[in-house]
Amino acid sequence: MKFELYNALHWHELGQFSKLVNLCVYITVNAGSGKSTFARNIGKALGINVYGLDKIIWSEGWKKKPLYERKRLEEELVSKSQWIIEGVSSIARQASDLIIFLDFPRSVCYLGCIKRNWRYLFTSRPNLPDNCPEIKIVPTLIKIIWCFPYVAKPVIINDICVQKRHLL
Repeated sequence: MKFELYNALHWHELGQFSKLVNLCVYITVNAGSGKSTFARNIGKALGINVYGLDKIIWSEGWKKKPLYERKRLEEELVSKSQWIIEGVSSIARQASDLIIFLDFPRSVCYLGCIKRNWRYLFTSRPNLPDNCPEIKIVPTLIKIIWCFPYVAKPVIINDICVQKRHLL
């Protein structure tokens, strides 16, 4: 399969385009890489609402929501006419017009987690449910970041190949 890789994309021009058509953008990458910040910046530039999947995946106390509930909530998001969704989701990936896959080394992701987690070590981040302090998920994040290149990344790339999608 052939990927079309765009080295430079003028977000301002895409922003003008997004006003004429409905644009659904899916941004995915390893934990701690800055995808939420990146998504917010693109959303602001394009004037499109941004939705993070953390609130869909997690409930209070870092407990995962049941799969059927997560799927229902993701389906609600992708049914909107225009969106930017950041996280890891096959539903959003399949429904998107544009996929942005940011492939950073694990060292960058670990550093990003340290920077982010330090501020929210004993409190929940703004985009998370209550009682989700970062200190409770540090071991899980370490495992997620370490395993991402071998577990999630191949699935994401395979989905893109099977769908013959454009990858940015």
